[in-house]
Amino acid sequence: MKKYLRSYALLTLISGLVIALDQYTKYLVRTNLELWTDRWMPITWLDPYFRILHIPNKGSAFGLFQGAENIFKFLPIVVAIIIIVYYPQIPKADWSLRLALGLQLGGALGNWIDRLTVGYVVDFISVGNFPVFNVADSCITIGVGVLLLGVILQERQERKQKEAVAPDMTSPITQEDE
Repeated sequence: MKKYLRSYALLTLISGLVIALDQYTKYLVRTNLELWTDRWMPITWLDPYFRILHIPNKGSAFGLFQGAENIFKFLPIVVAIIIIVYYPQIPKADWSLRLALGLQLGGALGNWIDRLTVGYVVDFISVGNFPVFNVADSCITIGVGVLLLGVILQERQERKQKEAVAPDMTSPITQEDE
């Protein structure tokens, strides 16, 4: 049983930190900025490029799929169950997949908590003309990036191992070479 619980330690730590940071930042936004109207610019000369707002989002990431909020009340639970069931099967050496799933689980649950407690996801980071997002959205996106990077690095490593074992057999041998 201890071994089984230990296998979840990193997942719990990463997702717990993401949820805590996400919920704390959203709490600050909800308690200090009015919906739609207030804005905070920590560095005033960045105003055209970066600002903190309080925007409700009932859709998915970046405000997509507005009006489908019922789906997004249940989808994070499905994602969480899949991650939790799959996680112990990941080799301990596969740090990128473990990190990616921790970030994605924390992000999914952070936004899910908003949907249950305030009825919408609190989005507040506005960068240029990009859709407004939050810490949970960022962690989900970073998790996908880490996952893709891990796959690319693993494929390179496997290719190098194959090349080290078997010499390049692609060049034809001509009679002049013999």
